Amino acid sequence: MTGIDQRVASAPAEASTPQRKHVLRKLRLLVHLVEGLVTCALLFWWIKPHTKQALIQRWSRKLLALFRVSLVVHGEPVAGKELAGSMLVSNHVSWIDIYAINSWYPPRFVAKSEIRSWPVIGWLCAQTGVLFVERARKRDAHRIMHVIADAMRSGDAICVFPEGTTSDGLQLLPFHANLFQAPVSAGAPIRPLALRYRIAATGELTTIPAYIGDLSMMDTINAMLNGPPLVVEVFVGPAVAPEMDRRALAAHSQEAVANLIARAG
Repeated sequence: MTGIDQRVASAPAEASTPQRKHVLRKLRLLVHLVEGLVTCALLFWWIKPHTKQALIQRWSRKLLALFRVSLVVHGEPVAGKELAGSMLVSNHVSWIDIYAINSWYPPRFVAKSEIRSWPVIGWLCAQTGVLFVERARKRDAHRIMHVIADAMRSGDAICVFPEGTTSDGLQLLPFHANLFQAPVSAGAPIRPLALRYRIAATGELTTIPAYIGDLSMMDTINAMLNGPPLVVEVFVGPAVAPEMDRRALAAHSQEAVANLIARAG
């Protein structure tokens, strides 16, 4: 697989002391969040989809820069038109995975319904086209499959995290098959992705961004702000045709993501 090194984020200017650096980084994050809220409130209701995607991508890239996270994309060059109407499937490490993928190509994400009620973040997610599913309700899983299939038929790229939860990023959890009925019904291709986080200076794999166990979102924010600069690698695999049932497609997609992670080392 041909590697593409797309470094799109750089670290902001440093302050003089660790404590001051931390405060300034949080202030910058707050300002950036407000900018996102204002953009969604004033622009997203009337601008065209491709313009919205460009704004989401730009905002996400700046967010990574504020966390001192650089993005590197590996894989064959993929144009947006090749991703339209497909389902992207990825391993899941942290909430910041969304912005890493958005910095490469902004799809519509599928997320648990609880996020919709989060202050500010839930509203932002809704404005950027996130599809919410109540995982505990079988009826809602049936509903969201139809919604996803219709969205892909209309040309939207949909991103899901089939593990159903986050991990430390060092291992891949089993994929749930339910959401794979949508690409089967829509005849939509699957595009496997793999995410890896490394220490920028050494290339060592790290769990600093991992949103797992009893950690809160603020815990992960502080860990990234106080830790060393990071690199998030996005590995893009070749498309998988949906010419199988949902369980076979889930297993095949899991193997494809696992192979990308193994190549990453």
